[in-house]
Amino acid sequence: MPNSAAWSRYCQYLVTDRELGFSLDISRVDFKEADFTPLIPRVSAAVGQMALLEKGAIANADENRMVGHYWLRAPELAPTAAITAEIQQTQASIREFARQIHAGEIEGADGRFQFLLLIGIGGSALGPQFVANALGTPLDEILPFFIDNTDPDGIDQILGELDGQLGKTLVLVISKSGGTPETRNGMLEVERAYKAAELNFAEHAVAVTQTGSKLAQVAIKNGWLKTFPMWDWVGGRTSVLSAVGLLPAALQGISVEELLAGAAAMDRLTRTTDLWKNPAALLAMVWYHTGQGRGAKDMVILPYKDRLCLFSRYLQQLVMESLGKELDRQGNVVHQGIAVYGNKGSTDQHAYVQQLRDGIANFFATFIEVLKDRDEPSPEVEPGITSGDYLHGLFLGTRDALGENHRDTITITIQSVNGRSVGALIALYERAVGLYAELINVNAYHQPGVEAGKAAAAAVLSLQAKVLAKLSSAPQTAEQLAKSLNLNDQTEWIFKILQHLSANPDRGIVHLPGATPAEARFRTVG
Repeated sequence: MPNSAAWSRYCQYLVTDRELGFSLDISRVDFKEADFTPLIPRVSAAVGQMALLEKGAIANADENRMVGHYWLRAPELAPTAAITAEIQQTQASIREFARQIHAGEIEGADGRFQFLLLIGIGGSALGPQFVANALGTPLDEILPFFIDNTDPDGIDQILGELDGQLGKTLVLVISKSGGTPETRNGMLEVERAYKAAELNFAEHAVAVTQTGSKLAQVAIKNGWLKTFPMWDWVGGRTSVLSAVGLLPAALQGISVEELLAGAAAMDRLTRTTDLWKNPAALLAMVWYHTGQGRGAKDMVILPYKDRLCLFSRYLQQLVMESLGKELDRQGNVVHQGIAVYGNKGSTDQHAYVQQLRDGIANFFATFIEVLKDRDEPSPEVEPGITSGDYLHGLFLGTRDALGENHRDTITITIQSVNGRSVGALIALYERAVGLYAELINVNAYHQPGVEAGKAAAAAVLSLQAKVLAKLSSAPQTAEQLAKSLNLNDQTEWIFKILQHLSANPDRGIVHLPGATPAEARFRTVG
């Protein structure tokens, strides 16, 4: 329960920005100011490094690439007039294109566009999905749908929901390189659906990609409606305030100006060199302190608002792809990272909060408190009590229950879920991740592990082609195929490939089960 010492500590460590309607409370983290003393000069240096990034310093030496997502909400801070102009022109183009779509000046085969189908993966989908879910309403100009995987059944599910509506659906394909397999596959499947419906896909398609990419070439060659740029100085996980996120938001009818204004306001707040007043710096220090500088504790995100339920998914990529690194900047093996999970309160109180309170103390929790319940007056569910009062009571009670068992908790409070607050949350965590990366000496802006996974997937598909070329109507085991291909070390892959193909009748592979995988045989049909 609350006590005077807790109140005093709360008043001492609360950081508030009234104009933004935001506050950060770290008072319920077990620390003494002396614990942060060794971190202060390092975090101050990290703030200085971030200032250099904002001025155009090279962040990825191996790619000779700047990191400029901060310029997206303050184009005037970009290091060159050309970049400033590109950002401003792109944002103006987004607003004008959305206006034309809403006004019906650009239409689909069946009239005014009523639906948006975004095809992307990772940062090209997570950010837009989070924004759409957080700020969407039943009165939106366009209803959004997302294909964010290469799962055929998932693609069928979305296309099934849009059955008969493709002529009123604007398709937005987002891929920086244009060669991302998952996005390409989704695009090809959707293009096929348009062809089956006897509709011209190009007349319904828009691309967001780098100039000259494979996707840009396809869009130009086939006469797509529009192409919007992505820049090499914006990484996927920090691209939500570029055309990647602003275009679908604008088409949906969300105010992109408010998103940008909120992010810009948080940037200003987190540039301060007074670290006790800098919420991004405080988050970085708390993460370092609670995780002993090596990610020893997981980050649990508990927003008490349904509209923010996708925030933890968005943060999983931002935090884990940025910080999850095997090597530090000098090439030393460090195996850094912070695991992130969460959903929403009070749902989580009927799920995993039991473990958070009474189980292994391998986490710190971040509550997101939203003061405004809804736009309209709330009915009472009990005398003098509304549903929102219950939700707020559950938040306070859960926070205290965790504190009673000495669990560290952080609380972020926002006035309401709107464009400014969502933009501010995005900027806050982008900057906190950047500062924390400096503390643990890793490069937050590359992702070698992701590239390794892509290379492995390509190797599997190459092996599949070899296996299919070797397979015949005579049954063979995976071991026999591996031996004939001189690939004995890839026998398990061969078995799994054939197991998958045989589960899909259209692939023409028959599985003859055995007592063990080694005895299972496969053959072609016929």
